[in-house]
Amino acid sequence: MLNLFFYIVIGVFAGVVSGLIGIGGGIIIVPCLIYIFGFSQHAAQGTTLAMLIPPIGILAALAYYRQGHVDLLVAGMLCLGFVLGSYFGAKFAVCLPEVILRKIFGGCLLVIAGYMIIK
Repeated sequence: MLNLFFYIVIGVFAGVVSGLIGIGGGIIIVPCLIYIFGFSQHAAQGTTLAMLIPPIGILAALAYYRQGHVDLLVAGMLCLGFVLGSYFGAKFAVCLPEVILRKIFGGCLLVIAGYMIIK
């Protein structure tokens, strides 16, 4: 029962950070599921992707849209690409050993962080 509370707390934190700086919640949620709750890399990624099924970002997107900061055509094209890309990415990821998948995830975080800090 206590874990359910902490799942909600992590979800709220990831949602706040996502709405604040526009990152995907998976950057926060995947490591939390692995290191706090003991999920495997595959289970953490799959659970985080399942979280995306409802339109979770709709209220944050609406806040940005009301301020004129949303290009609906670009968002729609990105969404289409994301749906297709995530399907093929997931098909590939489930075939990888967990240690390789974890290294890819961590490497992506490092590259993105380095780029954001330097630029």
